[in-house]
Amino acid sequence: MSVETILIRYRVRLEHLSEHLLLLRAVHDEMSRRRPAGLSYVTFQLDDGRGFVEVAVGPELPGPLPALESFRRYRADLEARCEEPATFDFTVVGSYGFGE
Repeated sequence: MSVETILIRYRVRLEHLSEHLLLLRAVHDEMSRRRPAGLSYVTFQLDDGRGFVEVAVGPELPGPLPALESFRRYRADLEARCEEPATFDFTVVGSYGFGE
């Protein structure tokens, strides 16, 4: 089973920032409770307060994410909350303890 990595960078509209943060916290809270096997998922809020980077690592992504009710709520209107959604392909140059 191969491990995949997805990186998503986006910027949230100011009027949706509070809602977005609540939805993200719900996703991370549900993952902490359910502990989906083989999945690593991190969200970074950038210094501007509205920019975010999410990284998911696991087999056959999106893996267990769509099965989480909180993730479905989070994704339901994500594009409407965002100004600049973008997904990137990338090459890992080096890594220690992340997704091995």
